[in-house]
Amino acid sequence: MLGWRLGRGAAAVVRMASSSSSLPSLPRLSIPAHRAHHEAAMAASLGASRTLRNGGGRQMQDLVMQRWAEVVLCCGADWGCVPQLWNRVVLRKWLNIGAGSGDSDFSADERSDGEADREGANDVPHRLRRHRSEILRAQYVDVRELRICVGTWNVGGRFPPSDLDIEEWLDMEDPADIYVIGFQEIVPLNAGNIFGAEDNRPVSVWEQIIRETLNKNFSDKSRFKCHSDPPSVSRFNPSDAALSMEHESLSGSDNDSDGELQPLIEQDHNCRLQDKTDENFEAFPEEGLDQRVKRKRPEFVRMISKQMVGIFLSIWVRRSLRKHIQNLRVSTVGVGAMGYIGNKGSISVSMFIHQTPFCFVCCHLAAGEKDGDDLKRNSNIEEILRRTVFNPVHTVGMPMRIHDHERIIWLGDLNYRIDLSYERAHELISKQDWDGLFKRDQLKRELRKGCTFDGWFEGVISFPPTYKYEFDSGSYVNDESKSGRRTPAWCDRILSYGKGIRLLSYKRGELTLSDHRPVTAVYLAEVEVFRRRKLRRALTFTDAEVEHYLLSEDNGFFEPKIR
Repeated sequence: MLGWRLGRGAAAVVRMASSSSSLPSLPRLSIPAHRAHHEAAMAASLGASRTLRNGGGRQMQDLVMQRWAEVVLCCGADWGCVPQLWNRVVLRKWLNIGAGSGDSDFSADERSDGEADREGANDVPHRLRRHRSEILRAQYVDVRELRICVGTWNVGGRFPPSDLDIEEWLDMEDPADIYVIGFQEIVPLNAGNIFGAEDNRPVSVWEQIIRETLNKNFSDKSRFKCHSDPPSVSRFNPSDAALSMEHESLSGSDNDSDGELQPLIEQDHNCRLQDKTDENFEAFPEEGLDQRVKRKRPEFVRMISKQMVGIFLSIWVRRSLRKHIQNLRVSTVGVGAMGYIGNKGSISVSMFIHQTPFCFVCCHLAAGEKDGDDLKRNSNIEEILRRTVFNPVHTVGMPMRIHDHERIIWLGDLNYRIDLSYERAHELISKQDWDGLFKRDQLKRELRKGCTFDGWFEGVISFPPTYKYEFDSGSYVNDESKSGRRTPAWCDRILSYGKGIRLLSYKRGELTLSDHRPVTAVYLAEVEVFRRRKLRRALTFTDAEVEHYLLSEDNGFFEPKIR
């Protein structure tokens, strides 16, 4: 009842704002006079209504609804017992305040004392600093590659056991530099979770499982290669006991050596190993390797975690890479109930890795295998692209949209189905005829027609459909299932957009916790690294050049020296 009245009230504001020359009285609102800030909210709504009269269109309708909701929250409403039953948190969720504004809050691991925050080191935004001159880019910009592992899993509202093994899903045999891990239905999509306060209890459990999985296998550094490390001919390895410290030094190097040969680990007069990149790290030569590993900080840290109802996105990076990630922003868009609730929608993250802008989008789209449901999913994608915005971190700069980034990865339960009968689909699955099955895939058809994801790329699917299974089973649902049979489908997908990003593998995991199977894509992405030291040297006169300049000035002429 409350949702109906809220939606009706917001729609009334839009209609009246479009036809009236002055801001009308909001329906049944009682605004206390002592609320000093209510005038600002009313003024914002008035400005929105004027823009609507001037042809602001659909985006301004969204703005009016948001401003009206802010008035409700800031000033209160005469709805009897509603304020007692529905607190501000729930109202914000119902009215989706802040969604799509680029100002969503999120959680992340704190930096240790020895880690410098580079966010304030460069006050000028990256897009203003990045020079488009090809000559400058060739001389002062290097291109490096990062390995990015992307995973998506609809966990069906199941609470994970603490000992859940997700190593296969995260492809830990060849660890990446960045892990982008998206979940759908991290909580059951019942009325309480959709319309009530956020249930974040599963988040901490999933984060602990991820943290332990990413960090538990790194005592033996010989198992993996760090793709973000620059090549070096100076890998000092005095003993097996120092392997972990050697990698810490290699990973923490500034990637700004311009090809110069510099020792990454050096010894002092007492022959104790020193880590040049971590002032707080101490070597303990009298202790064994086990004690040193326990003292060592985690290799991977949480860059961002964000939940919206059942959608959850968590991004983890190597500790040595975190200082090179800047302008981190999050935007949420709800497209579920009433077109705004977050039971369906997206969480998007924008960040600059070195000088290259990346965007990661985790979504859960409209379900259903009836005729026309695929069009709802197309509409969800359009809404996400239209309403996702990342406001600038600095005062200078313009908001960014998803397509303003150079490397984009979209993951989630897209819910596209296979246009085949239940019997025919199972016949092709029994033959492992993935090509024959994929010909009737809805997303492939929409991509081919250009109806959605125009210009995006998805890898070749060579694994069975990921939906719908019996819980804790390897069998698809059938007629005897309580939920009713479903035609198997590749609901869980990962796509990419932009140049400089190459797909290495695309596969599914075999975890049986949910009625979906998890999917993993591994990419090799190019990033541009600005060579600050080389540019700094180019802009610095040597003593000989200064003397040459002064002598030339005294003689009345100046002929610049060419290096």
